[in-house]
Amino acid sequence: MATPTVRRPPPFTYEDYCRIPEDGKCHELIEGEFFVSPAPFIQHQSVSANLLRALLQAIHKPGLARVFHPPTDLILARTTVVQPDLIVVGQARESFITKRAVEGPPDVVVEILSPSSLDRDQYIKRKLYEKFQILEYWVVDPEQESITVYRLDEGTYGIRANYDRTSTLESPEFPTLQVPLADVFR
Repeated sequence: MATPTVRRPPPFTYEDYCRIPEDGKCHELIEGEFFVSPAPFIQHQSVSANLLRALLQAIHKPGLARVFHPPTDLILARTTVVQPDLIVVGQARESFITKRAVEGPPDVVVEILSPSSLDRDQYIKRKLYEKFQILEYWVVDPEQESITVYRLDEGTYGIRANYDRTSTLESPEFPTLQVPLADVFR
């Protein structure tokens, strides 16, 4: 007796992703699988706006890097398109910025934790960003008022720093970056 063949649907692609109608939610495609998140809470948005403002002042304005916020697609593969809360692309990687998206690994991705995406941000995306060799991954926790910075070391992420609201966020890639986190978490 023959064993029945189980057929999996083909993975979704960037082309499928582009056909999703606008609905105010965050749509992402991770290794061929769709994920949808509701709009973030106000606290999330406040922290995001404060961190964006600080990054624009410290690294975007002096021309050290470009900083993008949602909805900006980060295309890492034909079957992987995500929308991090913030994307930092340094001068050396500016060729990854195209008319439609950031198409390649940026220097830094920032995810701000939300109840609806905790597991995805802390585990799935950390492994994804590690796989695509993104130099730093910042996980911002608005509830704990903290930032954990993961940095690639020989191809895997290790924790470079843990910051709380009394700390000043710094990055070896951008020496002018000095962000007092009390301002971000206010």
